[in-house]
Amino acid sequence: MASSSTSSIPKTSFKYDVFLSFRGEDTRTNFVDHLYHALQRQNIETYKDDKNLEKGKKISKELIEAIEESRFHVIIFSKNYASSSWCLDELVKIIECQETQTGHTVYPIFYHVEPTQVRKQSGEFGKAFSKHENDEAAEKWRKALADATSFSGRDLCATADGHEVEFIELVVEDISLKLPTVNADGNLIGMRNRISGMVSSLNTFPNEACMIGIWGMGGSGKTTLARAVFDQIRTEFEGSSFVENVRERSDSLLLGLQSLQQQVLRDVSKRQNIFVNGVLEGKTEMKKKMHGIKVLVVLDDVDHLDQLKALAGELNWFKSGSRIIITTRDKQVLVAHKVNLIHDVSLLTDEEAVCLLSRCAFGREIPIPEYKGLSKEVVKYAAGLPLTITILGSSLCEAKEHEWLDTIKRLKKIPLKETLQKLELSYMGLDDDCKEMFLDVACIMKGWIIKEAIKALESCGFHAIHGLNVLQKRSLITISEHGYLYMHDHIQEMGRYIVRHSNLDEPGRHTRLWIREEIEDILANDLVTEATCIKLSALEVNQETIIKGLKKMEKLRFLLVKGSRFSIDWEFYEDIQYFPNSLQYLRWDNYKLSVLPKQFQASNLVALEMSCCSLKQLWEAGERKVLHKLRFLDLSWSLLRTFDLGLTPNIEILNLDHCRDLVEFHMPLQCPKLKSLNLNFSKLSTLDLSLVPNIEALNLIECVDLVKLDIPSECPQLKLLEASSLKLRSLDLRLVPNIATLNLEECKDLVELEMPRECPQLKYLVLSSPAFRTLSLWCGPTSNIETFKQEECDYLVEFDMVLECPQLKSLILSVPTLRTLDIRSIQNLKRLSLQECYYLVELCMPDGCIMLESIYIKRCLELKTLDLRQSPNLERLHLEECSSLLKLHVPVGGLKKLIDLEAKGFLRFTDLNIQKSYGLFFELTLHGNLVDICPLHPDNNFPKYEFECSYKEDLPSSNGNIEKLISIGLSCACIDFESFSESICDLKHLGGLKLKGSIPEVPKDLDRLQCLERLTLLSTSIKYLPDSILLLKHLKRLTLNYCVLLEKLPEDLGRLDCLEELYFNSLKIKHLPDSICMLKHLKSLKLEYCELLVKLPEDLGRLECLERLYLNSLKIKRLPDSICMLKHLKSLTLEYCELLEKLPEDFGRIECLQELILSSIKIKHLPDSICMLKHLKSLTLISCLLLEKLPEDLGRLECLERLCFNSLKIKHLPDNICFLKQLKSLELFYCELLEKLPQDLGRLECLQTLKLQGCIVLRDIPNSICRLKSLKRFSLFNCNRVEELPNELGRLECLKELDIRGSCINNLPQSILILQGLQIRRDEEETHTTASTGIAANTHTTASTGTTTNTGTTANTGTNASTGITAKVVLHPNNVIFPEDNVANRECRVLNPSPESRTYLVEQLPNKFSVLAPYIEDSNPNDLLQFQMRLP
Repeated sequence: MASSSTSSIPKTSFKYDVFLSFRGEDTRTNFVDHLYHALQRQNIETYKDDKNLEKGKKISKELIEAIEESRFHVIIFSKNYASSSWCLDELVKIIECQETQTGHTVYPIFYHVEPTQVRKQSGEFGKAFSKHENDEAAEKWRKALADATSFSGRDLCATADGHEVEFIELVVEDISLKLPTVNADGNLIGMRNRISGMVSSLNTFPNEACMIGIWGMGGSGKTTLARAVFDQIRTEFEGSSFVENVRERSDSLLLGLQSLQQQVLRDVSKRQNIFVNGVLEGKTEMKKKMHGIKVLVVLDDVDHLDQLKALAGELNWFKSGSRIIITTRDKQVLVAHKVNLIHDVSLLTDEEAVCLLSRCAFGREIPIPEYKGLSKEVVKYAAGLPLTITILGSSLCEAKEHEWLDTIKRLKKIPLKETLQKLELSYMGLDDDCKEMFLDVACIMKGWIIKEAIKALESCGFHAIHGLNVLQKRSLITISEHGYLYMHDHIQEMGRYIVRHSNLDEPGRHTRLWIREEIEDILANDLVTEATCIKLSALEVNQETIIKGLKKMEKLRFLLVKGSRFSIDWEFYEDIQYFPNSLQYLRWDNYKLSVLPKQFQASNLVALEMSCCSLKQLWEAGERKVLHKLRFLDLSWSLLRTFDLGLTPNIEILNLDHCRDLVEFHMPLQCPKLKSLNLNFSKLSTLDLSLVPNIEALNLIECVDLVKLDIPSECPQLKLLEASSLKLRSLDLRLVPNIATLNLEECKDLVELEMPRECPQLKYLVLSSPAFRTLSLWCGPTSNIETFKQEECDYLVEFDMVLECPQLKSLILSVPTLRTLDIRSIQNLKRLSLQECYYLVELCMPDGCIMLESIYIKRCLELKTLDLRQSPNLERLHLEECSSLLKLHVPVGGLKKLIDLEAKGFLRFTDLNIQKSYGLFFELTLHGNLVDICPLHPDNNFPKYEFECSYKEDLPSSNGNIEKLISIGLSCACIDFESFSESICDLKHLGGLKLKGSIPEVPKDLDRLQCLERLTLLSTSIKYLPDSILLLKHLKRLTLNYCVLLEKLPEDLGRLDCLEELYFNSLKIKHLPDSICMLKHLKSLKLEYCELLVKLPEDLGRLECLERLYLNSLKIKRLPDSICMLKHLKSLTLEYCELLEKLPEDFGRIECLQELILSSIKIKHLPDSICMLKHLKSLTLISCLLLEKLPEDLGRLECLERLCFNSLKIKHLPDNICFLKQLKSLELFYCELLEKLPQDLGRLECLQTLKLQGCIVLRDIPNSICRLKSLKRFSLFNCNRVEELPNELGRLECLKELDIRGSCINNLPQSILILQGLQIRRDEEETHTTASTGIAANTHTTASTGTTTNTGTTANTGTNASTGITAKVVLHPNNVIFPEDNVANRECRVLNPSPESRTYLVEQLPNKFSVLAPYIEDSNPNDLLQFQMRLP
C-alpha cells in the first residue's frame, strides 16, 4: 500500500466531540447551559470549562489540551465576548488548530450580535473589543475574529425568529450530522443519527412497555444498530439481554427456543441456575419474571412469528417502561405481532461509506489521497451496504494499487460471495411462486412502474399483488413514492446469480435471459433453451436473428423486445416471423409488421403490448382468431384503422391512445370485463359503449371529430372521464353517481351538462365551454371535490357554486362575467387562480384559511382589494395586470412563509419579482422609468415614475421587507423622493442595492443600510453621491455605470474601509480623489470611458491589495511611477489610452502581474524591465501602431502563454522569443513591415495557435514550424506575398485549422493529406481533409469571409463596386482621426486585430486617413454616433 503524506495526517480520535467557547457573564446560566444539556442528551461529549476542570489545576493548560482534543469548536459570540482576553486567546488557539491540524471544525454562533460586527469589531461587539486596542495581541485577535466568521455557523437573530429552544435544536442537529463516529466502537460509522432516531422512537411511550422493530435487508446494519442502542441505554434498565441469531439458534436444536428463553431469563435476573422444561413453561416463567422488572431485550434476526410468541409474547408480560427491540428482514413478522413501531434501517450515504471503507482499509477516516478515486469505485459497487464495505475494506487492507484495480474489475463480473450468502437467506424462505416472481424482477423488471410489473406477473399466472407485498416485507424489493419497483444492486446481483451459477457456461439452460451475447448465440444457432423469460433490444441483436430464432422457445412465457425506430424491410420477414404459443406476455415496441404472424395462435396470450407499432389490424384480412385469454392490450401510437372488440371478449384494459387513423370501433357483443378504455386522439365520430356496463376509466382526449357518445344507461363503476376537445353538444351523467374525475376542457360546443344530484366521489372537475350560459353544481353539502377548474366560459351569466366544499384544495376560474366571488367557507383551499375575470369587483377570501399556499390572479381589471390577513402560510403570490388593485392586506406579523412573489401592473411597480436568495445576501434592484402621467393624480406636480423591482432574500422571512415593498409598489406613480428613499432605507439586512434607469438621485440615508455590501448605480440622471455613502462600513463593491452626469466622486471615498471593488465610467469626471489611495482592501479598480480623466493619483501604489486595474481614458499621458509598487497586481488593462506615451521604466517591479493589455497609438517602445515580469502569462499590444520593436530579452518571460500585437513599424521579432517554452498563442495582426519570422520558431513546443494576419511584406515561413507538435490553428490571412508552405507541414499532427485566404498559396504540400479532420480555409471556399481522401472535393462558400480580391484585401463593411465603397462604422464621440502615409492599397477595409480588444481599425485609403473606432459593449445609443464615408 502506498504510504500517506505526513504533512496532512488527520487526527482520527478525540477526547471530546465539542468544545464550547463563550463569555460566562453573557451566556453561562442561560443559552450555554441549555445548549450544553441538549448536546449531552444526544450523547455528544461536550467540554464546558466549569464542568470539566478539576480544582487546583491551571486553567490555561487544561484549556489548550481540551481545545486540541475536541473535534468541534463551537464559539458563542455574544456582546461581551471580545471584552475577555481569555476568550480571545481561546479563539486564537482554536484557529491555530484549524490551520495546523485536519479533523477540527469551527462552528460560530452569533448570539444577539451580527456576523459583520464580529468580523469588523463594530457596534456593541466593537465597544467590548475597544479596551484591547493598545494590547500587543490586538492585531492577532482581530485576525482570529475575522477568520472565525468565515466558517459556516448560525445567527440567532436570523434563525427560527430568534426562538432559542428551536435554535438550539438546529445547532445540535447540525453538529450531529457532521460527527462521523460513535465513541463506543471505533468502527461504527454514521450511527449517531440512527441511534438518536431509535432512542427517540423508544421514548415515544415513556410510561408503557413497547416493542420496536428494526427492519431491513441482510447486511444493512440492523444488528449493529441494535447493539449500539443496547450498549447506550442498557444502564437505564433493571435487567437486559441481547439474544443474537434467533433464526439460526431457534432452528438448530429441538430445544432451540427453550434455550433462548433460558438466556433471557438468566440475563435479566443475573442468575445462571434458571432452567425451563419446554417452550410453554418458558412462556409462563418469562411472563412471571418480566412483569416485575423493567427490562431491555434485543431479539436479533427473527424470521418467524413463533419465535416472537415464545420470547416476547404480549406486552402485558413486561413491566411499564420495558423495551423490546426486534431485528428482522421480514416486515410481516413484525406486523403480525403488532409491534408498536417499525424502524426501516437506512443504508450508508456515500460519505459514510467512504469513511467506513477507509477505516477498514487504511485505519483512518479519509482515504490516502492516491486511493481516493479507487475508494469511490469500491463504494459505488457496495451501494451503501455496510456488510459489503466492511468485507471489501478488510480484504484490501495493505493492498497495492494494482490489487485494488483487480478487485474492482473482478467485482464487475463475479459478485462478492460473502454478501450473496447473507442475502440469499431471505430468498430461501420464500414459497415457489414468490421465488419465481423475485427472479423475474431481479432479471427483467427492476425499475418498472409497479402497475406494469403487476400486469406482467399476473399475465404469467402469478398472484402479483400478494407476491410483491411478500417481497417488500422481506426487504427484497422497494417501491418508491412515485410507484417504481426497485431493489438493491446486490439483491439484483444475487437473483441473477441464482439463475446463472449452476449452469454458468450453458446459457441455454438459464430460465431467464437478459445478456445480449448469450441471447444472440442461442437465437442465431437455433438452440433449444429452458428460457421462460427474455429481455432484449432490437438495436443490439440482429432483427433477422430475433425473427427466426424464437421457433424453439417452447417454454417461453415472457418476451420483451425494445424495437428499433429505424425503418427496415420487414415485409421480407412476414412469412418466417414466429412467436411461441406458450407466450403469456408479449411486449415489442416499434414492431414493424402490419399484422401479427399467421403461425401465432396466441391461445395463451394474456398481455399484448406493441406501442408505436405498424399494425393496421390484428390479423390478416379474413382471419378471426379470438383471443379468449387476452386481458391487457396496448396498441397505442399504432397505425390501427379499425378495431373489433369481438376478438377480445375478456379484455380488461384496452389502450389505443394516439391511434390517429382509428375511424371504426366495433362492439358486436357485451364486454362485461372491460374496465379501462383509452381512445385519445382517435378520429371516431361516434362511440357506443352501451355494452360496457362496468367501465371504470374512459379517455377521449382530443377526439375532435366525436359528436356522439353513448354510455350505458347505468354506469355505476365509471370513475374517470377525460373528454376534452369533443364536439358534443350535450352530456348526460345523471346515472354516473361515482364519477371521481371529470375533464371537459375545450368542449366548445357543449351547451348542456346534466350531473347527478349528488356526486360524493367527485374530486376533480374541469369545465371549459364558451357555450355555457348557466351552471349549477349541486354536489351536496358533503361534496369531496378537491380541484375545480372552469375556463373560457365567456357567456356564463349565472354561476351557482355550492358554498360548502370542505375538501376543495384547488380553485381555478376564468369567467369574464364573474363580478363577485365568495369563498369564505372553503377552509382547506391551497391554491387559488383567477384569470381574466375582467369584471370581478369583490373577492371574499376564506376565514382563517391557514392552508392557502398559492394565489395567482391575472387580468382581474376591476379588483381593488385583496385581503390576505387570514392567509399566514401563503408561499406563492402572483399578481399580473390588476391595474385597479390599490390595497393588499397582509397578515399580522407579515407573510412569513412567502418564497415566491411576482406582481406586474401595480401603480408604481410595473414588475415586482421576489425570489429566494439561496443563502446569498439580500439584494434589491430598482429600474426606474419617468412617465408622463399618474392615473390617480394626473394634475399634481410631483415627478412620476414606474419601477421594475427585483428583490432576493433568504425566504421565507419575517423581517417585514416583503410587506414594505408591496406597500411601496401599491402607491401611485407620483414620487416624493425623500419619502421614497426613506422607504428603501428601511429595508432590513439589505446586502445589495441596484438603482437603474432614470432614477434622479441616490437615497440620502444610505448609512441606515448597515449590512450593505454591494451598491450599483446605473442611472444617467444621477449628478452626485450623498455623503452618507461614506458611512457604509461594510460596502465591498461600488459600481457607477452610465452615470454620465456625475462630475466627481466624494473626496473622502477612502473612508470605505471594506471596499474591494470600484467600477465607474463617466464622461465628466476629471480627477479622482486622493483618498482613493487609502482603500487598503481594494482589489479591483475599473475606470472605463472616463474621457476627461487627465491623471491618476500619484500615490496609487498605496493600494497594496489591488489585483486588477482597468483604465480607459483618452486624456491620460502618463502613469504615476508608484504604480510599480502594486505588489499584488495581477491584471493591468490600458485600453484606448491614446495619449499615453510610455510605461514607467520600473514597470518590471510589478512582480505578480499575469496579464497586460495595452492600447495606445503614441507608444514607441516598451521598457526593458518588462522582461522581469516572471509571472506574466498574457501580453496584448493592440493598436500600438508606432511601436518599433519588442524588447530583445522578451524570451525571459518564462510564464508567457499568449503574445498578441499589431504594429505598422515592427520589422522583425527578437530571436529569443523562441525561448518562450510556455507560449500557447502567438498572434500578429497587420504588422505591415514585418519581413521575417525567427528561424527557430519551431522551438515553441507548447504553441497551439499561430496567427499571421495582414503581414503584407512577409514572404517566407520557416521550416522549423513543422516541429510545432501542439499547433492546432495556423492563419496566414491576407499575407499576400506568401506563396508556399513548408513541405513537411504534415508533421503537424494536431493541426485542425489552416487559413490561407488572401495569400498567394496555390499549391499545398502533399504531406497534409495525412492530417485527419483538417479544415482549410481558402479564397471563396472551405475545404476539409480526411485520412482516406486527402483534400475533399466538395467545397462550399464561406459567407463570413466576404468578397476576397486578388490582392487579398477584404471589403466586408460595404459593397465593392465600380462607383466606390460605402463603409459604416459606429464611433465614440471623441475618436481621433489621424493621417497615415504608408498605405499603398486603394481598397477600403475593416481590420479587427483581436476579438478581445473590441477595437476596429478602419482605413479610408484614397485620402490616407485611419479611424480608430472602439466598439462599446452595452452602450447607450445616445452616447454613440454613426460615421459614414463614401469613397470615389
